[in-house]
Amino acid sequence: MTNCSPVYLNLTVQETAVIHGTTLHLVQEQRRIPTLEWMKRPSKSRILVKTHVGLLLMGSQLPTGIRAAVLRRITSLTILSLVVFTIWYLFHESSLTTEDVTARIKSGIKHKPDDARLAPPTPVQTEDAPEQASPIEIPSPIVSDTTIASNETGLKQEQKIESPELDEIAAKLQTQKNRWNTGQATIGTKTFVAKHPVAELQDLPLAAPLELPKLQHAFDEETDTAKKRRLERLAAVKESFVHSWAGYKKYAWLQDELIPVSQSSRNNFGGWAATLVDSLDTLWMMGLHEEFEEAVEAVKSIDFAEPKIENLNTFETTIRFLGGLLGAYDISEAKYPMLLEKAAQVGELLYCAFDTPNHMPVTRFAWKQALDGADQTAGSNSIVAELGSLDLEFTRLSQLTGDPKYYDAVTRVMREFQLSQSSTKIAGLWPTIVDAKRLTFNDNGFTLGGMADSLYEYLPKQHMLMGGRTGGLKYQDMYKFAITAAMNHIFFQPMLPEGADVLISGSAQSDGTESNDPNYKTKLTPRGQHLGCYAGGMVGIGAKLFDQPEHLNMARKLVDGCIWMYKNMPTGIMPEIFHMIPCEMNSDCTWDEAEWERQVRKKYTAHLADPDGSDVEPTTDPKMTVEEMMKELRIVPGVIEIPDRRYLLRPEAIESVFIHYRLTGETDLLESAWNMFVSIENATRTDAANSAIYDVTSKGKPEKDDYMESFWLAETLKYFYLIFSDPDVVSLDKYVL
Repeated sequence: MTNCSPVYLNLTVQETAVIHGTTLHLVQEQRRIPTLEWMKRPSKSRILVKTHVGLLLMGSQLPTGIRAAVLRRITSLTILSLVVFTIWYLFHESSLTTEDVTARIKSGIKHKPDDARLAPPTPVQTEDAPEQASPIEIPSPIVSDTTIASNETGLKQEQKIESPELDEIAAKLQTQKNRWNTGQATIGTKTFVAKHPVAELQDLPLAAPLELPKLQHAFDEETDTAKKRRLERLAAVKESFVHSWAGYKKYAWLQDELIPVSQSSRNNFGGWAATLVDSLDTLWMMGLHEEFEEAVEAVKSIDFAEPKIENLNTFETTIRFLGGLLGAYDISEAKYPMLLEKAAQVGELLYCAFDTPNHMPVTRFAWKQALDGADQTAGSNSIVAELGSLDLEFTRLSQLTGDPKYYDAVTRVMREFQLSQSSTKIAGLWPTIVDAKRLTFNDNGFTLGGMADSLYEYLPKQHMLMGGRTGGLKYQDMYKFAITAAMNHIFFQPMLPEGADVLISGSAQSDGTESNDPNYKTKLTPRGQHLGCYAGGMVGIGAKLFDQPEHLNMARKLVDGCIWMYKNMPTGIMPEIFHMIPCEMNSDCTWDEAEWERQVRKKYTAHLADPDGSDVEPTTDPKMTVEEMMKELRIVPGVIEIPDRRYLLRPEAIESVFIHYRLTGETDLLESAWNMFVSIENATRTDAANSAIYDVTSKGKPEKDDYMESFWLAETLKYFYLIFSDPDVVSLDKYVL
């Protein structure tokens, strides 16, 4: 799992609220926004007003008595027309939910408005799932909750007037309001009929969005020398992207992924060109508009109603395809309405995965059986990130299409997370495995890393995307509760040489519920993951977004923990999983070499007993010196074990470095980012693209794993590109990345 960058899920918030004509045209073809139907065809109230004006002009030529009678009749009709027009206008305002704001999801999403009236909205994955996202635009409705309440009251009062014409209009309004929820969907040539239709859909919040705090640092003008160096590095990153994109185009065009050493392709995400779709926003950001146009043209040929695999991973399909399409649509400022049309096709199919008795989605979606009428039930052993990392993309789809069913679907899921947060075995956190069928959260394993990461990452981002509006869900409160628990149980300071003051995001197990178990005990597992490196960026955003300035220092320490791991590996690249020695809370955390050696020997002895637990083949000599063990195990002081030495081209570390740089302007992060990029290029580049590697502790060139997931182009290189771009490019105050 990586962060879904979306999107992200991979969102943006526009400074001005504009309903794009292209967007409206597309939606009208797709499922017609109620607003459009009233806007495009003349309403009865408009026709009546026109007629009354004509009668008034004609009446001036009539005798006085007749003219008076006509005037009385015209006056009564005019009043009636105004009443009708008022009802139409209020309904029109309440249904207007597509003001634009730009955001980014896994492949890019975000946005914040400067106009207080438009408050800013903004746009993970399992061990191999949650990933993050593409830039997406965020609509900000401007009708307040109080206005809506008075509108509804007013409508009821007007309906009491005895008039067949008014009754007919009121009936049409009610039909228009409820028509989204038909319980049916057209998927390609098939009609899906829901077995568990939703009785009433929850609409997007209509209150005016809040004015969110500025996130991005106020950067000073750079020197000529600094600019020259930055642009050189920017060009190097772009060249790396172009190299990998060319390899994908040559050997894997319209396939999910390139196999970068064998120079072939594979399809494991539905055969819908995952790399192409997921990378669209990066193409646009890098100014590769010709390549973007070519890719968009290719997307037209993809039939998103017909996956090429039997079971879709609901989460992966959401972040890579739905997030990729929405992000590209938003970052290109709605100039390509076909992208939204395709996103709606993906969303329509994925929505069928929520047709279960409790409306929790199936995470492995047997789409053919579902379309043929098979019963679906949410899983009893579901990965928590796969359930809780759908809200950004689905919410954005509702914002852009006006169809509330997508927002309603994920709101139902997140409501269960909100209700359960205080009753898990570590209050504030959710276990990595949950029973979505029975809606129980009783497992005892907790982490902010793989299998849980994007669930937490999406909390502040959803708050931004919604412009701070709750809609009954308090994402800010959920985030604060989770981070407090993580500080107490998940984050730890490792014992390192030279007293390096950093933090690592680990894991924990608990055997009871803190509130009612007298034997409550939580045990930290000091296991770091590359997937957990997103936490530094998330905590930094939360510090500014939720007015927690003291957390900014904690965020920097989390970022520095990942930088330390990069810097101290032989290849200059951090491994997937590693173990360290945690210091006691509030201790001096001074380096104790004897304790480190003892822990290394303990791990090594355990490894001799169970060699399957490590990638390194052990010798049979239990009397090895620590120096000999270090040489054989290829570990460095401070690290006691590396169970997974691979690097999979993941983005989490550079994502947090980029975000923290944009939040603080701390220029040493630019040097760290450049060192990371150079190390990755040296170790992973192939003739066709870049490849995952087996062992970051290798001396010399590491062996390639012949694997390149879509997030290499969609996220990793995007963040490297953005950190060396001008800070105004994809500003954190405009996009949710």
